Order: sequence, then structure tokens, then C-alpha cells
Amino acid sequence: MTTEEKLAQLYGLWAGASADGAEVAPHQHDMDRPPSLDELLPHGLGQLTRPFGTVPVDPALGALSLMRTQERIVAANRFSIPAMAHDECLAGFAAWGATTYPVPLSWGASFDPELVREMAGAIGHDMRSVGLHQGLAPVLDVVRDARWGRVEETIGEDPYLVGTVATAYIQGLESAGIVATLKHFAGYSASRGGRNLAPVSMGARERADVILPPFEMAVRESGVRSVMHAYTDTDGVPGAADEELLTGLLRDTWGFEGTVVADYFGIAFLKTLHGVAADWSGAATAALTAGVDVELPTVKTFGRPLRDAVEAGEVPRELIDRALRRVLTQKAGLGLLDPEWSPVPPALAGRAPYTDAAPLRGTVDLDSPARRGISRRLAERSVILLRNDGTLPLRVGPAAGGTAPGLGASEPAAPGSGALRIALIGPQGETPTAVLGCYSFPVHVGSQHPDTPAGIELPTLREALAAEFPGSEIVAVPGAGIDSPDTSGFPAAVRAARDADVVVVALGDRAGLFGRGTSGEGCDAENLGLPGVQGQLLDALLDALDGTGTPLVVTLLAGRPYALGRAADQAGAVVQAFFPGQEGTSAVAGVLSGRISPSGRLPVSVPRLPGAQPSTYLAAPLARVSEVSSIDPTPAFAFGHGLTYTSFDWSDLVVATGSAGTDGSLELSFTVRNTGGRAGAEVVQLYLHDPVASVVQPVQRLIGYARIPLEPAERVSVAVTVPADLASFTGRDGRRIVEPGALELRLGASSADVRLTAGVTLTGPVRRVDHTRELHARFTVTRGGAAGPV
Repeated sequence: MTTEEKLAQLYGLWAGASADGAEVAPHQHDMDRPPSLDELLPHGLGQLTRPFGTVPVDPALGALSLMRTQERIVAANRFSIPAMAHDECLAGFAAWGATTYPVPLSWGASFDPELVREMAGAIGHDMRSVGLHQGLAPVLDVVRDARWGRVEETIGEDPYLVGTVATAYIQGLESAGIVATLKHFAGYSASRGGRNLAPVSMGARERADVILPPFEMAVRESGVRSVMHAYTDTDGVPGAADEELLTGLLRDTWGFEGTVVADYFGIAFLKTLHGVAADWSGAATAALTAGVDVELPTVKTFGRPLRDAVEAGEVPRELIDRALRRVLTQKAGLGLLDPEWSPVPPALAGRAPYTDAAPLRGTVDLDSPARRGISRRLAERSVILLRNDGTLPLRVGPAAGGTAPGLGASEPAAPGSGALRIALIGPQGETPTAVLGCYSFPVHVGSQHPDTPAGIELPTLREALAAEFPGSEIVAVPGAGIDSPDTSGFPAAVRAARDADVVVVALGDRAGLFGRGTSGEGCDAENLGLPGVQGQLLDALLDALDGTGTPLVVTLLAGRPYALGRAADQAGAVVQAFFPGQEGTSAVAGVLSGRISPSGRLPVSVPRLPGAQPSTYLAAPLARVSEVSSIDPTPAFAFGHGLTYTSFDWSDLVVATGSAGTDGSLELSFTVRNTGGRAGAEVVQLYLHDPVASVVQPVQRLIGYARIPLEPAERVSVAVTVPADLASFTGRDGRRIVEPGALELRLGASSADVRLTAGVTLTGPVRRVDHTRELHARFTVTRGGAAGPV
């Protein structure tokens, strides 16, 4: 291969990225006009960027267009090598008409890796069916500051939760033949002040013990084939130029053999934003040397600038060959180099001839009932009941003086047995996209094409409540906008509230890009107060209903946690849903009626004060409340918290092995029993507390969990084996160690609700461990004499 042919495999082309002037990636229009496909064809092409996720296109016609483009690419280059095609899939395949699923923060809230794996398999199957090869997901960033706009894209604030759920997602996507992409490697979420693409100031230990473990787990266990570098710089070293990270750690230590791809324009940013390269050739040289193999989304630095550097002897040809070998190995694994490879995607197989596109329109279904069913189940398992004084579930039926909600959380609801006057107040009540995150197609791309239908059904919360409570009267009053300062709608909202049997307040975020929303990429928050005047609206309603006996239920459709002020203690109930996808309003309504027993748990802490940072539970003693600071960062609702419509009793703790060597394992068992009147799911959470260590440790950290569904009166025995490796941390010399000493294994329903505590001891010498250490506690649940892993 010539130098030009080699380089052509190392970059992508975003052919239609700016056809209408719309910006869907940061600094997209700061770059020169990309070359056309015709200009590139003679040398080949490595990647096609977002053929479905750039403009609305019928899926069948998109598949046909991609097929024809691949035919041109193969016919024009000497080696007949097709391009890999990639697209976004963070909350479902980001294509017009494809099912939208809950955002990753809801995946974390479900504490259900198995269901996330099933979802990802469905997403991957749909992507592969239309000719795609790679998906730019999942995000493994650990939340460090909830003001960061991309919190909705993360799985939570705990590295173990992030790692296990993300690994399951990757396994599902890869099982369908789609190359998953870990991002953003590494530390993007730890930017100063929660600002997007801001510098990162964390030390090596925080990086090693908080940021890197999810990536390490995924590389070891998921079969992932691609990694995307982070935009940010850490202590002055940009992610795209960090050879120690991209080659030394990722490849030489962890053994990763796939491709490293650039975040969009990230290589060019080495010159334009970071100032560590004087020109495009310098940027390309720095990235290639560090270990970046593919420039995305379109060719800028890996084309002529890199060729000039190679010909000038500034870049060893071996580095080009190294990246090329990785790219071609991946293409070979996808079958793209097979002699019998065909550009016809599975969705169009057997439909030849392909000369007329019209008969194909509408023939590819990316939103089947089965897909919507997965989205619905995940939405239902991710809704979190934060507070409930008995108001929920809402039960309808005759009451003195008319109809009114009955209270009784332990009994199933009976939707439709009577009528309620429901005041639905707030800006999310009648907004179809209130359930969608920034990277869902209707928000990410569809918002720039307002005359194009969404392509999927998006029932509003009002419509979902009408379906859930047939015959009830629902009066919807917005009261305020998402982020508008206008309070003129407050009086009408108060009047509606006073006339109602129950008030449902619908608050939250508008997902968007680069300041066009209150949540999403580039939509960072100054503080964690509710956007706009929503907090004031909530206070006005609490004041208006004080002493009336009318229950007020707060529902949140949001991309991050928010401080709720007085409502955290005074609302009848608070229901949190993190952008739960197209089935999300039905899930929220089902929780309100009692049709669904809530089982979601918080993947991020909910702050009590809008300005108290950090809000993450993963904090050392000095980051908690103390007598030497006037700021109390104690959350209103802690990580792992979530209420149910039943009750659980934890008992009979037995420490079978309470002392073990630093190379051994600890064992314990206990009983969990459903003591309420209806089925529910308990999420058993295992935390490690290390009271004395050679370096400062968080007060506690999650090292395991198990989601356990239980029928009324059902009891199970839970046995847990805890390898000593889970107590490891990065010592003073930068190496990971297990130290001897006393530990506490805390079994809890949340990080603030510990039910059982086992004092245990590790003995023997300090032991050094590495990336081959054990990563998981092993849970075994015995039901009626039958034992099985969880």
C-alpha cells in the first residue's frame, strides 16, 4: 500500500455533517471544509461517520444509501476495502424512527446489568441490520460534579456500578456484531467546576482508584474493540496526546488490542484548544505517537498534514503501519476483508434489484413492539421513589365529600375504579421530549428539523396519566418554563392546585447541545438548583396547599440530580426519573398508580443544597460535614437510596470467614424477607469501610450489589464471598496494594441505610496486586433450597 492508501484507512468522512449549517459536534464549523467522497475515493476510506445520525432519513433508504456508498468505496480503491460505518447509540440507535431507551443514568438506577445487556443486544442488532459496524457508546465517566452537563450520559458516581453496568452494555452490543467504544478515556467528567471540556486537576491516585476501574473492568471482561480518547487535559497532558495512558496503560499493561479512535475533532484540538501543537502536522504526530489510530469524524490532520510529516521524516513509518494493522485487523474481524463480503445489509437482503428506492420506504422497522417492551421494562425498573409519606400509590374511589386519593402504600392500586381531579402542574407535563436525553435522535438531530415528525410515539405525562387513571379529570397548567425567568403563570398554577384532589408537579430538564438545553453536552449548570423558576413554583405550590390536606407529588424528568428545597421534606412524595426514554411517562404514571412497584435506586446523590459540592458519596472524611466548615454537603437522598411499596427485613448475619490473609477471601451470609403485602425488589448493596489505611480512603465504597425480587412473605438466604483484592487501593508509591488490618463490610439498602455490619480482618503482609486481580464479590441467593448466583 502507498502512504496515501495507508493513511486513508486511518480517518473518517462526515459527508453531510454541515449541509444545512447545523452543528452537531463541538467546534464543527471551526474546521475547514472536509474533502468530498469523490476526492478521497481513489485511496480508500477508513470510516463513514454517522450515516443515520446526521439528518432524518427513512431507515430503509438510509441502509440503501449506505450500501451504495460502500459499493463506490470498494470499486474505487485498489484493494476493494470497504469503510467501517459508525453511529451514536447512547440511548438507543440514534436514527430516525428507532426506539429510544432510557439514558445511561437510568441504566445505573436500575442496578440491573442483565436487562442493560439485553437492551444493548437489541440496539446492536438494529444497527447491524442496516449496515453499521461501530457504536460510539458507552460512556464510562464517573460523575465527580453533578453540575457537568453530561451527567445524563454517565451511569453514576460509583466506579463499581459504572463498570458492571457498562460492561454488560458492551457485551450486549458486541454480541450483535457491533464494535463498542469506551469513552471518554479518561477523566473527562472530572473537569474543574463541572464545565464541559475544562481542564482536569485530579491526582494520579484519584485517576487510578476512581476514574480508571470501569475502563479496566470493561477491557478485561467485555470483549470491547474500541476506545475513544477524552477531550480534556489532565495536569496539562491532553488525552489525545497521552502516550502513557493510551499505549502504556491501555495496551502494554491491560493488553487492549483494538483501535483507539479520536473524539470528534479531538486531534485538531491539540492545536486549536490545547496549544501543544504548532500546526496540523504536529497535532497528527502527537496523537499517532500517543496511540490514536483513527481520526474522527472527518479527515483533517491524518491526511495531507500527516503525509507531509512522514515524508519529511518527522514521523516513523512504523507508527503508520502500527495503526493500519489495528484498523485492518478490526475490519477483518468484521468480515469486511472477506472475498465474499457483500455491501447488502441484512435489512435489505433478498430485495434486489435496488434501482428503485420507493418500494423500500417504510419497510425497515427500528421500533418494534419487542424493542419498545425492553425500553418499557428498563424505564419501569429505573424510576426511583425518593420520598413517600403514604401518598403513593394513588388509589381512586369514593370518599367523604367526593372523590379523593386513598392512601395505603402496602396495597396494590386499582386504576380506573373511580375518578380523581388531578392538577398536573409544571413545564414537563405536556412536553413529548421530556423523557429524552441529549443523544436521542429527536433531540440531537430532530430538533434541527422541526417540520419532520419524531418518528416514534412520545406520549406526554398528561397522556400517560389519562391512560393510567381513566375517567379522572386532568387539568394541565405549565406554571413556568423549563429555564424561563417568567413567573406570570404561578397564579393559574396555584388555582388549579387548590381545586384538585391531588397535585402532580412535573419538573426537570430540557436536553440539548451546547447551551440549547439545561442538560446535555455543553449544558453545564452553575448550581444544582432546579432550572429557571421551577424551584419557586414548587415552593408556591407547597405554600398554597399547606394545611389543606391535598397531597402534592413531585415528579422529575431530568438529566441530573437537583436540590429540591423544602419539597425534600414536605412533599407527599417525590418520584425521580432520569430521562427514561419513550416509555418513560407510562412508567412514571404506573408508579403513581401502584401498577408498578418502584425498584430504582439512586446512581447519584441528590443534594440538599444547590451549591454544596462535592455531592458524590464517594468522599473522604474531610469532604463530609464537619465543625470546621459552614457548608454541609450531606445529600438529601444518598447514593443507592430508593423506596418501594413493600418492606424488607434483613437478619441472621453470619460471618463464616471473618479473618483471611491479604490473598484470601471473606465469607458471610444473611437473610432478606419481604415483610410487606406486595411483591417488590430489594437491591442489596455491599460497601467496604477501611478505618485505617496508609493513604486517605473514602468513608465507604460500593464493592458489590444484587437485585433480588421477592414475593410477599418470601425469604431468601444470601451468601457473599468477598475476595481480599476488593480492599485494594493505590498506595503511596503509586502501586495497587492490599493492606492487613480491620475492615467493615456494610450491607445496606443505600449508602446511608446500612442494615447489617460485619467486622472482618485481613492478615499477613502487604500484598501488591495488578490488573489481574479479582474485581467482584460473589453473591449466591438460595430460594426454597435452590441456590443460584446473582
